Amino acid sequence: MAAAIHFPDLSPEIFVLSLGGFEFALRWYALAYIVGMIIAWWIVVQLVKRPALWPNETAPMTPKQPEDLLTWIIIGVVLGGRLGFVLFYQPAYYVENPAQILQIWRGGMAFHGGFLGVVLAICLYSWKYKLPVLSVGDAVAISAAPGLFLGRVANFINAELWGRPTDLPWGVIFPGDAAQFCPDVAGLCARHPSQLYEALMEGALLFALLLWLGVRRGWLKKPGAMIGVFVAGYGVARFLVEFVRQPDAQFVSDGNPLGLALHVGGYGLTMGQLLSLPMILAGFALIAVARRRIAQHA
Repeated sequence: MAAAIHFPDLSPEIFVLSLGGFEFALRWYALAYIVGMIIAWWIVVQLVKRPALWPNETAPMTPKQPEDLLTWIIIGVVLGGRLGFVLFYQPAYYVENPAQILQIWRGGMAFHGGFLGVVLAICLYSWKYKLPVLSVGDAVAISAAPGLFLGRVANFINAELWGRPTDLPWGVIFPGDAAQFCPDVAGLCARHPSQLYEALMEGALLFALLLWLGVRRGWLKKPGAMIGVFVAGYGVARFLVEFVRQPDAQFVSDGNPLGLALHVGGYGLTMGQLLSLPMILAGFALIAVARRRIAQHA
């Protein structure tokens, strides 16, 4: 490689405590989840404290309710993310090893599954407490992007989910045999830091767009519009990053080196792209319906 960046000396563990023969480790990925959830809770509380932002000058929740909703969302993220990984990426393996399905500490979470888990949690919570589900979802949509940003940064620190080999000057030489297995590259193999691309697109840029539309442009008065922006925005970002992201190993073969989950004649889509397409379509449909509904009642 003519120019590349060596991966910094970072440990996935912040600290490790040994107590009575047991070790407790706080990892960056776990911290990203915790801090992301706290930030999301704080943002939702601030939004519902401003009734002027909402339809009929009425917030969808009281400032105390987001704390209860957070518990439901955490359960939805964990169960949905894990089951999504099992069903979307390695169903055959877990059919043979069902005892490992709930062993989340072994790794394996899927955003699309976690997203569906959050949707179900919001619907159930809103139904139970008779809240306007679309407006509750809009509040959560704005608050979710910072957590995505932190999660992708944690992926980078963990030196996981890296991209395809590249000779661009910002390519990163990740450690490990898997990252350095590049048959077409002589010497050290630099890869796209696709985790940081996702942190920027799914996290920082999407959050800025959501905040501007929701708070500055009044889109929180259009129930469902912010959900649509989040869903479509994430789908587009993930679809684009998949072009430089290393494919999942279970889809790679001699006849399919790009790891395409659906392909004809060497062209096709990765699993991430296949799962993102419905999000893009659903997101833009939600935006259109929300804007049309407001126009009809104007």
